[in-house]
Amino acid sequence: MTTLAALVLASLNTFLGPKHAMNEKIYNKRAVLAAVKDHLDGTDLAEMTDQQVEDIFQSKIKQEVLNMTGDVVEGQIAESIDLAKEKKKPEADRLLPLYIYTNEAGETYYIVSIRGNGLWDEIWGSIALEKDLKTVAGASFDHKGETPGLGAEIKDNPAFPDQFQGKKIVDESGAYTSVVVKKGGATNPIFEVDAISGATVTSNGVTEMLYRGIKYYQPYFSKLEQKS
Repeated sequence: MTTLAALVLASLNTFLGPKHAMNEKIYNKRAVLAAVKDHLDGTDLAEMTDQQVEDIFQSKIKQEVLNMTGDVVEGQIAESIDLAKEKKKPEADRLLPLYIYTNEAGETYYIVSIRGNGLWDEIWGSIALEKDLKTVAGASFDHKGETPGLGAEIKDNPAFPDQFQGKKIVDESGAYTSVVVKKGGATNPIFEVDAISGATVTSNGVTEMLYRGIKYYQPYFSKLEQKS
């Protein structure tokens, strides 16, 4: 009986494994698009079919992989980079995924991937920057084990990521600042958003993740600005 059960489970894994992998890829692509959900062409992201998501990635998104000095690594695509694995490498050796989305209006957005720690486990997100590389166009977040109704609100409550749209990541002098998730409510409408009530550790984790994660991309952005 044990052998039979093992054979059945092995067969199911062989049969369903590719399906699960494909579903995970689509889920991750939707998370990337969620950062530019207000800038998509016509169709609501929630109503998009999996094929429509794939079509956007094929026709409107350029995928690049960066090293920590801001150079493009040839021969790789962003979706192949697993930040959970990269996080375990020495910082200087890490690779960064970058998604460059251009809609039908010709508006270009740079979507960066970030990863950090919440209260119970890892948290992560996608942050879209406008072409000026200074203004947040949108954000999406996810988590592995934050508390429902508290830390999990970074994903479950759309009002949380919506706050980030229009915030700045550099000050007037051009110095990098990132965005702060402020306990007690944002007091600076340019660089701060409201923290989640009762989820201080998760909120602080998002602040740290944003600062460190977006900063990793600054060498690339600096080189991009020099070329323009």
